[in-house]
Amino acid sequence: MANRTSTQNLRKRVRYHYRGNAAGSTLRFTLGCLLGLELRSVGSGKRMTFGKAGEATLSQWMADNARVCWIEQDEPWTLESQLISQLDLPLNLDQNRHNAFHSHLKELRAQARQRARKLPISS
Repeated sequence: MANRTSTQNLRKRVRYHYRGNAAGSTLRFTLGCLLGLELRSVGSGKRMTFGKAGEATLSQWMADNARVCWIEQDEPWTLESQLISQLDLPLNLDQNRHNAFHSHLKELRAQARQRARKLPISS
C-alpha cells in the first residue's frame, strides 16, 4: 500500500466524521445506509448526503454510539493493512474483500446511490 499522507490532522478528520456529511465521510455514508437513512443528491446534484434532518439524526446516533481511539504510529498505513487482514472489521471496504459482509455492504451503498439519483435534487 502506498503512503497516502492526509492534508488534515487526526482531530480534523475525526471531527468531520462526527459533524460532517456523507459526501465527505465514507464512515457517515456507510452508517447512514445501514441505519436506513435516505440518501439524496444535493447542490449541483453531484454530491450526496442524507439531508439536514438525516445528517442530524446520524450525528446524534454517532454521539450516542460511536467511539474513537488511536495510537501513534510512524507508518500507520502498515498497521492499517495488518489490522484489516487480521480483525473482523465489517464496515471497512478498502482492503477487506475477504470479509463476509463486504459484498452486502457494497451492494447496500450502491443501491442507496441508485435511489438517490432517481429522486429530485435537494437544496
